[in-house]
Amino acid sequence: MTKAHTLFIADLHLSAERPDITSAFLQFIQQQANQAEALYILGDLFEVWIGDDNPEPLLEQVAVALEQLSHQLPIYFIHGNRDFLLRDAYAKRAGMTLLPAHQVINLYGTPTLIMHGDSLCTLDVAYQKFRRWWDQRWWQNLMLAMPLWFRQHLAAKARKKSASHKANMMQNQQNTIMDVTPSEVERVMAVAGVRHLIHGHTHRPAVHELTIGQQNARRYVLGDWYQQSSYLAVSADDWQLHFQPLVENEA
Repeated sequence: MTKAHTLFIADLHLSAERPDITSAFLQFIQQQANQAEALYILGDLFEVWIGDDNPEPLLEQVAVALEQLSHQLPIYFIHGNRDFLLRDAYAKRAGMTLLPAHQVINLYGTPTLIMHGDSLCTLDVAYQKFRRWWDQRWWQNLMLAMPLWFRQHLAAKARKKSASHKANMMQNQQNTIMDVTPSEVERVMAVAGVRHLIHGHTHRPAVHELTIGQQNARRYVLGDWYQQSSYLAVSADDWQLHFQPLVENEA
């Protein structure tokens, strides 16, 4: 895409265990992102975030790449449910501007609501109950005050619990619970006064047509990066989801 455009990504879940995803992301920065007017990262850039003081080399590698990109275009970040503890120190190192959980932006004349998307999955009662805890600033500050080794231990336990919860959902054929609730989508879009929504979290990339206040509306769902790189490119006259298969065992 050569015309002026803005890019959106989410759910990369970067980790040392998946160097192929990291390689695809660095390639995306060099080949796609540097041609855009702005880049929005809508949460879960990392598989887990235990604090800006984590010395893991991957975090510095990503920060350097993003900071270099930030000299060419603005980079905006909305927290996901995996990296909600990411703070100003790392954002500054990476050249990113932190945004609130829900943000309305003007996309070439189109008011658009952007978010991570987990708050839309209201039927997943167990997750929403947990989310109300970690969404509290005092709870986050308490976690960040813990020793690094203890936060690493808690993160490992949380990942196992999350994987078990998802497996149980699938086994019980309750997959719809892990998707957005249509009525909640309509509510947040009506409150924001928009007819376009972009989000991630569900790992179900698609473009959904809906009606908000008797007006046609669209919901754009970003793809995850487990099997492919995925981004949404928006210009004044085109909104397009793009996908590229990952290269297996890429270093």
